[in-house]
Amino acid sequence: MIAEPTTGGPAATNPAPPTDRPRPARASEPRPRRRWARLPGWRRLPRWVRLGVRVAAVAALVLVVTAAGPFVWTRVAASGHIYTAADLTGDDGPRADVVIVLGGQVAPDRTRPYNFLQGRLDTAAALVAAGRARVILVSGDANGQSGNETAVMRDYLASIGVDPDRVVEDPYGLDTYDTCARARDVYGITKALVVTQGYHLARAVTLCRHAGIEAEGVVAGCPDCRWTTQAQNWVRDYFAATKAAWDAWRNRPPAVTSPPSPEVAEALERW
Repeated sequence: MIAEPTTGGPAATNPAPPTDRPRPARASEPRPRRRWARLPGWRRLPRWVRLGVRVAAVAALVLVVTAAGPFVWTRVAASGHIYTAADLTGDDGPRADVVIVLGGQVAPDRTRPYNFLQGRLDTAAALVAAGRARVILVSGDANGQSGNETAVMRDYLASIGVDPDRVVEDPYGLDTYDTCARARDVYGITKALVVTQGYHLARAVTLCRHAGIEAEGVVAGCPDCRWTTQAQNWVRDYFAATKAAWDAWRNRPPAVTSPPSPEVAEALERW
């Protein structure tokens, strides 16, 4: 006898029929706003203003990143060739016949060096007094906006006891690159101490060594220098490294070329 299939049975054995009812729509999550969009009033600015700000921010970032390579180059190239006053005790530290002082702004009365330049000159005078150098080459712009840099440098050195016969002026050291190139090509310097402040020293030493001078840098003091001014100079030097690298790569001639001068050699003969 064949059993007939039953129509009953547990409901769990019968699958639930598919439903055609649409699922309730999920509320879309709001997109997170960019950081600058959260600034008060940002959305109220005209579209072209917001676009300009974004472009300027990207350009500034590119500029900072681009300058990083040349800046690192100056620091690496000068590594091991920079000394502080603490490194120059006793017989330690470098010596050279010539110390090169890089020019800078003079005081508003046009007769005295500004504090940065004064610090460089004081350091150079101390090197001569300690017997670490015999002759000082002061290099700067004789027609600078603040005044005749090299004349002020010479006069200041004389006022603090440096014999004028020890001082040679290069009135066409218009920038750091020109100072180094002219020291080698015009004055025949092949070994020197280079004096300037710490923010500037690595670039100066790197450029002088690139010019063929066996250069060692000595950090100059800076009496009464404000920290804000020093911070500005550090930032300026960060970007100036790009120009230094470009000048060195091109081996550009100095802005003013001159025939060889015997002044440094003659000063060394006297001292």
